[in-house]
Amino acid sequence: SKQWYQRRVAITAGVTYRRRLSYNTKSNKTRINKTPGGKLVILYAKKKTQISKCGDCKEGLRGIPAVRPYKLSGLSKRVKTVSRIYGGTKCSRCVRSRIIRAFLIEEQKIVARVLKAQAKK
Repeated sequence: SKQWYQRRVAITAGVTYRRRLSYNTKSNKTRINKTPGGKLVILYAKKKTQISKCGDCKEGLRGIPAVRPYKLSGLSKRVKTVSRIYGGTKCSRCVRSRIIRAFLIEEQKIVARVLKAQAKK
């Protein structure tokens, strides 16, 4: 443990940030890399991406790339969506259940209307 600490201190000695931000924030994550010339430099890590999720069941959406929002804005619409109603926001299972639910509610209304008409006669 002590050897690891000493080695780490030796490696980090003399290596500084390359950008103006000098705090260890989420956007300033780094790693140390040795160049072919034997020089130690800091490389900046990109933030991790999250997969787009269904608005109803919070399950990951298939067919939509997991990229950072800025990169997503540069992609074409064809890449960001799926050719289906609610494509890119809801999964197929939730869309199917919504359609079935709407259909059954309409059927229920029709049945209620028919029963009401029969009761009047």
